[in-house]
Order: sequence, then C-alpha cells, then structure tokens
Amino acid sequence: MLPKTETGMSEKTLSRPISTHPFDDDKLREECGIFGATGVSEASSFVALGLHALQHRGQEAGGIVSYEPSEGFSSVRRFGLVRDNFTREDVMAAVPGDLAIGHVRYSTAGSKGQTQIRDVQPFFGEFSMGGAAIAHNGNITNADALRRELIDLGSIFQSGSDSECIIHLMARSLQKTIPERMKDALRRVEGAFSVVAMTRTKLIGVRDPLGVRPLVLGRIGNEGWALASETCALDIIGADFEREIDPGEMVVIENDKVTSHRPFETRKSRFCIFEHVYFSRPDSQLNGRSVYETRSAIGAELAKEAPVDADLVCPVPDSGTPAAIGFSQESGIPYAMGIIRNQYMGRTFIEPTEQIRNMGVRLKLNVNRALIKGKRVILVDDSVVRGTTSRKIKEMILDAGAAEVHFRIASPPTAWPCFYGVDTPQREKLLAATMSEEEMRHHLGVTSLKFISLDGLYRAVGEKSGRNAKEPQYCDACFSGEYPVTPSDQIEKGFMLKAAE
Repeated sequence: MLPKTETGMSEKTLSRPISTHPFDDDKLREECGIFGATGVSEASSFVALGLHALQHRGQEAGGIVSYEPSEGFSSVRRFGLVRDNFTREDVMAAVPGDLAIGHVRYSTAGSKGQTQIRDVQPFFGEFSMGGAAIAHNGNITNADALRRELIDLGSIFQSGSDSECIIHLMARSLQKTIPERMKDALRRVEGAFSVVAMTRTKLIGVRDPLGVRPLVLGRIGNEGWALASETCALDIIGADFEREIDPGEMVVIENDKVTSHRPFETRKSRFCIFEHVYFSRPDSQLNGRSVYETRSAIGAELAKEAPVDADLVCPVPDSGTPAAIGFSQESGIPYAMGIIRNQYMGRTFIEPTEQIRNMGVRLKLNVNRALIKGKRVILVDDSVVRGTTSRKIKEMILDAGAAEVHFRIASPPTAWPCFYGVDTPQREKLLAATMSEEEMRHHLGVTSLKFISLDGLYRAVGEKSGRNAKEPQYCDACFSGEYPVTPSDQIEKGFMLKAAE
C-alpha cells in the first residue's frame, strides 16, 4: 500500500526555484543528511530532532516516512527548514509509528532551475513482499546510464533525483527479501552513498564500498536504535554512539537485533577528507576523532607551513573558527573576533534586488572596527571556491582600517569538482582551476595568501607521514583531481579527468 501523504497539496503548489542564497554562494555544500529511528514510540519525532541537528547538510527541503501497523506507511515532505515544518503537531501526527526515516536536502542532482516536491526524499516503493522507503546521501555517478537502461526496460520515473534509480533497481531484482533486493540494486550503483531505508519491520543502513559518505549507529535507551549521518544527531536525542557503519557494510535492525552484512567486495576506505575540513559539525566525531580538534590541528599545521608577522588572527565565521584558534595557539598571535556574524540572517528579510546583492556579505557579517583598525590581520577560512565572498570580506576589513590582510586557508586549493554528493561549480568557475596561488592573491587583493598543503592536511587529520601518493587514505579529488570512482556520467558529458603523471 502506498504511503499516506498530506492532502490538499498539489505538485504544482509544491514546487519552487532551487534556492541560491545571494550572500552565501561561495561555499561547497553537502547535498543531504539522513536519519532513521526504530524501537521508540513516536519515532518521527526522534527523526525530526535528528534532522534538525543535520540541518547544516541541507536546508532546501526535508521529508519523513514512518510505519505504524494500523495506519501503514505515512509520509510528509516539505520545503524549508526542519524547525519551520517538523515542529508542528498536525505535521508530526501525520507520521505515526515506532519506525521512521528522514532526509534533509540541498539539491545538486535533480531538476534544474526548479525543484519539485517529488524530488524530496525519502522515496517509497511497493514490492511484492511489502513496501520500503529509502533516503540517500551522496551521488550516483552512473545515474544517467542507469536511468536510460531502466526507462528502456519500462520503468517510470517520478522524480529527477539520481536516488530514485535505487528503488527501480530494487523493483527489478529477483531476490525474495527487501534487504537482498537492496544489495542487488546497490551493486549496480557507482559513486558515493550512505543509505537509510525501512520496511514494515526493519531499519537498514548501508555505506558504499569506499565509505566516502558518513553513517553512524546509535543506541536509544534499552530498545531503540538510530542511524545518522553524524554523531551530533545522536547527541540531540540522547542516544549513545555505538560505532560507525563500516565502508561496504549493511546493517539490518529488527526486533532490537542488529545484524551485519558485507554485500560488496572489500576495498580500501576513501572517506571524504572535506568532511573533516568543513561539512561535518565541529561537535561531531569522525573516525574516532573530534571534528573540532581536527580543525584546530589543521590551523596549527597551517601556522607551521605559512607563518606571517601580524597582530591578530581572526576567523571567517563560523567555519573558520576552530582552525583560527589552532593557528593562534601555534603562532602565538592573539586570537580575536574581528568579524561578527549576524546569527539571525537566514533568508534575507527583503527582496534580494541588485542593489541589495551589491551589499555582499554585509547583511551576514560585520567587522569589529574598533578591534581591526590599524592592525595587521590574518583571516582564517576553510576554503576558497569562487573567491567572491573572500574579496568582499577583504574589502570590509580594509574599509575598517586594517593595515594588512593576510588570508590563510585551512584546505588546499579547490581545483576540481566533486561528483560524490557535494554541490561544486563547474571546474572553470573554481578559482584554483584557472589561477596560480600568486594570481589568486592578486585577484583577491590581499597582502598574502597561503593554503595548507595536501600533506599538511593529511598530517592534521592523523596521518603522520602525510598523503600516500600511491594509495591515498582519503577521497581528496576536489584538491588532487584523482577520483577514486570514475565519474562515468560526467565523462560522457565531456568532463576530462586529470592526466596520469
């Protein structure tokens, strides 16, 4: 039986242009966050709280699917933030039961120019052995080829999302159980994925063989379990962190029992290194390490590699803060909040006309003038993508009377697009793809500009010998151009891989 959905909402009324924030378009964005809970009453409320903690991974839309024996499957999908949608009693009453999964989305795949409610996950499928819902974090790099094949075989797609391919592949599998059908489907999929799924009785979690995207398991009290993109989502519901789901592992949770399966050929892990730099919340843990402490170590390593004589170390809020603290501690240069973030920014309260757009980041960030005036300032940020925001911040610092502006970046130059679930501009729009470091310094108009080296980044995340060039320990394709999974669809469209040295 298809899941019940809220009534009175047509597909037409639930579509809108994909949101591109006019004042925050110079950051890489994670595509989504996923969460699942089982064995607890009102599981959808736990899921909503988990999604709220994962809101940084996707702010465009969210959805929840639940199961309750007398009601069957139910679903709610909404545009906007979790706090604006999944805190309402009428919305949460529509997804009852002790088993639920959810998803928050920032679109990269899917319909271009306009996003539809049908693109919002979790997706649901009805099979001969019962229904199943699935939520996916990552990106399927052979989705175009799979979609063409499935359409030729008679599949009818309802969305523009690459994730829907998984449901159709499951439908065509000849296996007798939904977990086995999911294994069949995911063996056909290339790219990066973490998946949470549910049947009437099971909560399922899977990571791709390389473990590019994160997924963790938590315990809720004595009988409940949770799956989440990050440990911070377990903290918000008071769950105990059990462990990370291993690369290539599938866990099936039923009747308070967790079973582990290994449906894929064993491969060396290539976890996304940018999770350490920016994507994950600083209060999460990755690979047994505090994200905050790792970012502080990145700042310390950066201070060793690129010292500069200055008066203040200031973070670009908020993502540059831990690295700036580490830089300050290592260098001995005082740390200061030279830039103050407006915590109530959200969407602009006025229409973003061209005049307002020209205000740049001033609606979001403001310079602490009394602190900055006459000082030689080191600005620490997590990355430089297009460079547009960096230029505006530099102008604000100089307008406030700074004597010098030095940029220190807590990641290597981002010179290659990501095809594994991160919204990255086309390569020609990446500043580091077309300019040398000195050319970027001149373009940004700063006194000096230095990025942490790739080896330095690896040392900061715990690899004492740096990056193993023959067998990199992480996925670092956005810096190195070395893709651990061939981006088949992009090559078909004309994308050129980096030539072997």
